[in-house]
Amino acid sequence: MTLLGLMQNTPLLIISLLKYAADYHGQREIVSVTGADKVHRYGYKQAYDRVCQLAHALAKLNIKSGDRVATLAANTHRHFELFYGVSGIGAVLHTVNPRLFDDQITYIVNHAQDRLLFLDPEFLPLLERLAPKLASLEAVVVLASREEIPETSLKNILCYEDFIAGHPQDYNWPVFDENLASSLCYTSGTTGDPKGVLYSHRSTVIHALGAAQKGAMSLGPQDCILPIAPMYHANAWAMPYIAPMVGAKLVLPGQKMEPAILEGLINRERVTFACAVPTVWTMMLEYLDKSGKTIDSLERTTIGGSAVPAAMISRFKEQYGVDVLHLWGMTEISPLGTLASPTPEIEELPQQKRAEILTRQGRAMYGLELKIVENDEMQKTDDGKQPGDLWVRGPWAAAGYYRLEQEKILDAEGWLPTGDVAVIDQYGYMKITDRTKDVIKSGGEWISSIDLENAACGHADVSQAAVIGVHHEKWEERPFMLVVPVAGASPVVGDIRKFLATKVAKWWLPDEIRIVETLPLTATGKIKKSALREEFKNFSLSGGKS
Repeated sequence: MTLLGLMQNTPLLIISLLKYAADYHGQREIVSVTGADKVHRYGYKQAYDRVCQLAHALAKLNIKSGDRVATLAANTHRHFELFYGVSGIGAVLHTVNPRLFDDQITYIVNHAQDRLLFLDPEFLPLLERLAPKLASLEAVVVLASREEIPETSLKNILCYEDFIAGHPQDYNWPVFDENLASSLCYTSGTTGDPKGVLYSHRSTVIHALGAAQKGAMSLGPQDCILPIAPMYHANAWAMPYIAPMVGAKLVLPGQKMEPAILEGLINRERVTFACAVPTVWTMMLEYLDKSGKTIDSLERTTIGGSAVPAAMISRFKEQYGVDVLHLWGMTEISPLGTLASPTPEIEELPQQKRAEILTRQGRAMYGLELKIVENDEMQKTDDGKQPGDLWVRGPWAAAGYYRLEQEKILDAEGWLPTGDVAVIDQYGYMKITDRTKDVIKSGGEWISSIDLENAACGHADVSQAAVIGVHHEKWEERPFMLVVPVAGASPVVGDIRKFLATKVAKWWLPDEIRIVETLPLTATGKIKKSALREEFKNFSLSGGKS
């Protein structure tokens, strides 16, 4: 006989997060930058009232459960409302990255078969170009008031404020299966067409609960959260869900994310917690150096998207008193997987060892499992030495891609390949040593491009570094490094090489180092290694261009 627990089976639905905030943290602010010197403020209760109005407006357009509703929008309060109004009625919020190429956006919107599109006024020229190719769209709503909408050649454009105006500020939210699809985010498409990751209400709520816990981001009502990571990229790392769930103040920076604007927001709104990719913080640190300003209220920041240089972590702590939580994730895992938060065991280690461990991507959040595989054999996961392919599984990890369900992406035991190469040490901290396609095999031995890049960024005159493998007649492949200087600096290649020689094994040293003005970036701010590999595909270190 199976004995079930006598507990209520209330489904985990996204709208419950905002409903909770409205009931118990109704006056806690959401601050949104809506334009030059324009800031919108309201509390969670007012946000909830408007989300109810939005739900009525969507229903009036006959948006039903399972329908896809797209956005081309930045981090603003209106975009935040869509996160709850769309998913709350059982429809699917599809956040589209406006920085992608036109062909990619066209493919994504058509593949998702979006019925409705909400966009910021700044993206109207983009839509004017693409509209004739977007066959499934039935209506377009501009996220603005009537006077904020510029002239456009598009017909039948709706105004968001008019769209929700006049509707009741309450809504009888439907109760449905928590496994229902809630939101859709496409991968960047570095290999082939972008692929859609279809999150559920259950996965989203559990992911937010895991990320907010003390051993992860440690967020609560005393915090003021600034998500610099865009809401169109893996749901801004769950910040739009975590903030109302814990009752934290939420600061949304809008379209422009220049260092001066972000520094002003941090100090004016007393931001305690932020999240962004390393390139954002590289520019911020350079700005703070030049301006002499500080970010006194900021207590900690999560940094992910690519490896964080140890020099950046130490600068944040030593100069500004900010703790960096290095993290690793991917769109397919909602996106958070590991965070480098310290444990008591790590706190007791000597400072140098402690700092070295905390530069790693961190421990798995509860609910997510990791394994390391090399040559189809599972590796020991506690020696920190033998790298292998990283696999994950858990309740917020993808089981397949949208409308590609026939493509099996899991192994027989339900593990998902991440495409990363990693090690896990005796303390349970995982370190990404490379992407599978980025790892450099020189004479049969692995060289970590990430470790080389991080070492280079420790040089005082180096702002960014990228390492790729290029052809070598004897060793098959050798590392080739490109370096972007710190603003105003003039680094010497020989000095960089001498600096690296103190950080890595001699045979790891790049055969060539070039100083460049910029590096190509992806739509999410990562260094675009694929573009560099294409540019130097015919380059041979042993004899120049072939």
